[in-house]
Amino acid sequence: MNIGLFTDTYFPQISGVATSIKTLKNVLEAKGHSVYIFTTTDPKVDKDETEPNVFRFGSVPFVSFTDRRIAVRGLFHALEVAKELDLDIVHTQTEFSMGMIGKFVAKNLKIPCVHTYHTMYEDYLHYVLNGKLLKPAHVKQFTKMYLTHMTAVVAPSDRVLHTLKRYKIKIPISVIPTGIDLTRFSRPVSIDVRSQYGIGARHLLLSLSRIGQEKKLDVLIKAMPQILAVCPDAYLLIVGDGPAREDLEALVSEMGLQDFVGFAGEIDHEYVNDYYKSADLFVSASDSETQGLTFDEALAAGVKCVVYSEPYVNKLFDDPSVGATFNTPGEMVAEISQYLLHPAAFNDEIIRRQKLNEISADTFGNRILDFYHNAQSIFVASDDEPEEISDKEFLK
Repeated sequence: MNIGLFTDTYFPQISGVATSIKTLKNVLEAKGHSVYIFTTTDPKVDKDETEPNVFRFGSVPFVSFTDRRIAVRGLFHALEVAKELDLDIVHTQTEFSMGMIGKFVAKNLKIPCVHTYHTMYEDYLHYVLNGKLLKPAHVKQFTKMYLTHMTAVVAPSDRVLHTLKRYKIKIPISVIPTGIDLTRFSRPVSIDVRSQYGIGARHLLLSLSRIGQEKKLDVLIKAMPQILAVCPDAYLLIVGDGPAREDLEALVSEMGLQDFVGFAGEIDHEYVNDYYKSADLFVSASDSETQGLTFDEALAAGVKCVVYSEPYVNKLFDDPSVGATFNTPGEMVAEISQYLLHPAAFNDEIIRRQKLNEISADTFGNRILDFYHNAQSIFVASDDEPEEISDKEFLK
């Protein structure tokens, strides 16, 4: 099968979406399929650099998310490339520029166009004029418009499924969590993170994400005095970068926590495993995750997690051998303290291996291929009117 993935975000940009797309590309290619990435130009990629099966289209920084890109040209060029590649299916990963181009390509080639709904935009409205311009109703309207004439859509979690149902999306929806390349997290570490940041043998709490307001990193920082009261040698290392970093650094200074909270900034993707494996515990207070790929990565690296309660993570961390969830800051402090004070209390390797099989890239790839084949069948049978096909029929 010749598969076109259309995305505004791809490496070297660092994000959960970019990681998801890279994982999908690799696993589908390993299963014998040809995968082509249609994406934006990036200042970190030389315009003369050749990337196998990656096609980049002229772009500019996206409004309010300047670390992301949006294509400004390439509509007909993308169509010509797709014709030469003889694509069988288009899989869009964004609702914006490259997503629109993907829909145009699929329509003109008369092939199925499917989509993965990665981002809960209602959690990000504060980035546009402090939430005074766009409202949840606008997100619903835009989402329904974009998904019109799509064949089917992937929801990475039940939370996304429920949101799309609330938006009254009529096309078939399949819940398929993004998988993890487990081999990346079985490698030995290549850098000594603890020495690099002067952490030594202290209990290391790790946060790894884009540093935005929606990630609720201030909740973690404000909880540190309570954590330190129980575990005086605890240290929180925040990995990543983003618009909220300056405010969070100021908060750390105001609370006098400079010796207990550090900022690593953005790191190269190849060293992510080293950071996970250096930690005693992975922590997150974010309530805006569609799935939480970093949670899966931490699990793959053998690190227990304490994360905010959501339907997907509640299923993932339903045993203390892999992690725990919380609803309030007090519950978060209690769970973190329990793990730090009793690190060897919960270590059932059988449960962890069962979880790893569920989140593996291979499982992910098989589910996506089934999704593609069903989409192709329905596309032909429905005469390009997928909105009339039920979820139940799609999933047969």
